[in-house]
Order: sequence, then C-alpha cells, then structure tokens
Amino acid sequence: MVIGQSHHFDFQATPLEGLWVIQRKPLEDSRGFFSRFFCADELQSVGWKKPVVQINHTCTIKKGSVRGLHFQYPPHTEGKIISCLHGQVYDVAVDIRKHSNTFLHWHAEILSAENRKSMLIPEGFAHGFQTLMDDTELLYLHSAAFHPQSEGALHIEDPQIGVVWPLNITEMSERDRCHPYIGRDFEGIAP
Repeated sequence: MVIGQSHHFDFQATPLEGLWVIQRKPLEDSRGFFSRFFCADELQSVGWKKPVVQINHTCTIKKGSVRGLHFQYPPHTEGKIISCLHGQVYDVAVDIRKHSNTFLHWHAEILSAENRKSMLIPEGFAHGFQTLMDDTELLYLHSAAFHPQSEGALHIEDPQIGVVWPLNITEMSERDRCHPYIGRDFEGIAP
C-alpha cells in the first residue's frame, strides 16, 4: 500500500520501521521515458536526510548468486538506496538496530529494471541480495563512504535470521561464506 507520494516517487512502508520501497514514476512518450532516480528534497519525507557520498555499481554474472549480508559499524553506519539497472534481484534488508522491536527481522523485495523499484535501507540494517537472472546490475547510493575497518557482516544462512532465498545458491564469495553466525554477544548496532 502506498502511504506517501511525491511528484516523482511513490513510497511504500515495510513491516520494518524506516525501511521503504520507492516506486519511481516515469514520464513516458514515443521516445522512451524520463525517470527521476534521486531527489534529496522528496526523499526527506521517508527519512533520507544525509547527502549521497558514494555511488557503487555491481554486476553479478550468474543467476542464483548471493552477496551479503553487509553493514558498517558506528560511527560509519550508512543508509543505502538500492536499485536494479539490469536483470532482477531478491533484495534483503535485516534490522540489526540495538533495542529495535524488529531486531533480526528481515524484509525482501524483488527489484528489477522493469518494475523500477528501489529499496531505501536506513542506518542500522545489514543488506544482501540474490540474483534472479544472469548479468544483473545494481546501483547503490550510500550516505557514508566505505570504511574497511568498520565493515561487518552476517552469514547469509544464519538460522537466527532465517532468510528464505528463492533459488538454490549457485555462487558466493569466499569472504561471504566465512562471515560468522550471530553469537550470544551480538547486541546489534546503535546507528
């Protein structure tokens, strides 16, 4: 259900506070379409208050590949806006905010070039995805620069999170394969 709108976007809340699905509204004619990809003024209504300081672009070649579940520890926590430029992904956000009512709950959306959806992931969430098509490309807008010493991650198959991936996992980096399962001492992060 759309609960917020602007001239260029519809905003849909998810069950996780602060996590939004953004539906871009293209203007189309015989030449093709025009679509606003980002507007700081319009996105303030759903919590995007910081500048975009880094933009990353990924291409994942094989269907069924998984990347994630990545985050950054304070003081380098980051908000992200994830969009699919080509192909299709099952995009997952996990709430790891300390004291959140939905701590370790996750939400997923299918993002594709065709559906023109993006996911606005606030600070205090881990993020990952599985490709549903070969040669899938994503664009990430970040509110903080990558800080290697602050990088954290959760294992994509951690039973305490219980993400249900839609396909058998075909590929995963060795680094992602080695991410730890959540231990008793993991309290989350305070963004």
